[in-house]
Amino acid sequence: MRYIPTNDADRKQMLSAIGMSSLDELFADIPAEILERNELLDLKPLSEQEVASEFSRLASKNSSTRSFSSFQGGGIYDHYIPAIVPYILSRSEFATAYTPYQPEISQGTLTAMFEFQTMICELTGMEIANASLYDGATALAEAALMATRIRRRKRIAVSRALFAGAARVLRTYAWAADIELVELPIASDGRTSFEHLPESLAALIVQSPNALGVIEDLREVKNALDDALLIVSVNPLSLAILEPPAAIGADIVVGEGQPLGLAASYGGPLLGLFATQERYIRQMPGRIAGRTLDVDGRVGYTMTAQTREQHIRRQRATSNICTNSALCALAATIYVASLGAVGLAELASLNAQRAHDLCRRLELIPGVARLFPTPFFNEFTVAVSGDPSRIRLALEESGFLIDNPDELRSIGADGAVRIAVTEKRTDEELEQFVRAFEEAQA
Repeated sequence: MRYIPTNDADRKQMLSAIGMSSLDELFADIPAEILERNELLDLKPLSEQEVASEFSRLASKNSSTRSFSSFQGGGIYDHYIPAIVPYILSRSEFATAYTPYQPEISQGTLTAMFEFQTMICELTGMEIANASLYDGATALAEAALMATRIRRRKRIAVSRALFAGAARVLRTYAWAADIELVELPIASDGRTSFEHLPESLAALIVQSPNALGVIEDLREVKNALDDALLIVSVNPLSLAILEPPAAIGADIVVGEGQPLGLAASYGGPLLGLFATQERYIRQMPGRIAGRTLDVDGRVGYTMTAQTREQHIRRQRATSNICTNSALCALAATIYVASLGAVGLAELASLNAQRAHDLCRRLELIPGVARLFPTPFFNEFTVAVSGDPSRIRLALEESGFLIDNPDELRSIGADGAVRIAVTEKRTDEELEQFVRAFEEAQA
């Protein structure tokens, strides 16, 4: 969106229309200490040309996957996006569409939402899915809130092996909602230890593959939970080849949808996935598109449920999330539809194969060893004898990006680095990465 500035006459006319005489009067509600920060920063008015030049200068500091080979993970990955995704996404009937308040003229948008929900249900094995939330982190936090409403308890057990960003968002939501989070430790195999579960739980939250890249073993967890809900956070692409969470008794499945056709984009916009059992539909945040028949027997789509706060339930709403990131959900829908079930499984297998190939090569380097022998998908953690932060900087100088080791330190994995591999990484890049890693480790 282009910004068109106003002049003094325009501002005076607008202020007059709302019965005010100055900008100071308009912003009188802003605390003085906040306004003083602008003076400390010495912010000065700039012309349009000066603003454009300044933003171009700042943007030039950014790095991108056009100039680096990305081995970063942590929930956001460098996948190839087929040309059909941005092409359909940019069509005016989708790019300019807003919330489908009038279903009779929003059939295309509602159809895409319905197809998205169907695909998420097929991937997760769950009975219902909403038409998306902001991102994977807020979807996880919303699942925690939903569990406390259903079980009417405010204690939740949480695996320590969550991605750092998701864990921070969850803690913020829990603090505001007065929810007690009980952290579960990581066992020697890199999986979450479920040996000593607290009593009176509303839910247990676990991520698989977890922040160490390890695939959690959840087959017996549900039996140990009594009536507490099992919330599983997933990488949706991994579900093309791994057992769906529904098969191990998950009650709520959430995830970050970025691997399904969205660019990394410096961390956003993202896509929150949310699926659950049909009996919990009234407690599920977000909105649901449904399929029905009109009076002439023709298939039609409608907004079946929307528990949003500003125009339906207000103070009784299940969530204050006011958008379903429709274009991001549409991107995922196009992406999955273009690949199909077979193509998605082949893609997931390719990710896993290349990650395991790189892991084997790195283990041949003196001082480098897999941190855990446990199965992983396309992301893994290796222990290094050198300083992880120095290795990361050295790899960046060689044209390779990996995750910040501080994220691993925060969950107790010192002296280690996490590496993710996608289908975009060629054999030549893998070979170059191994050589650069060996030099950085020396």
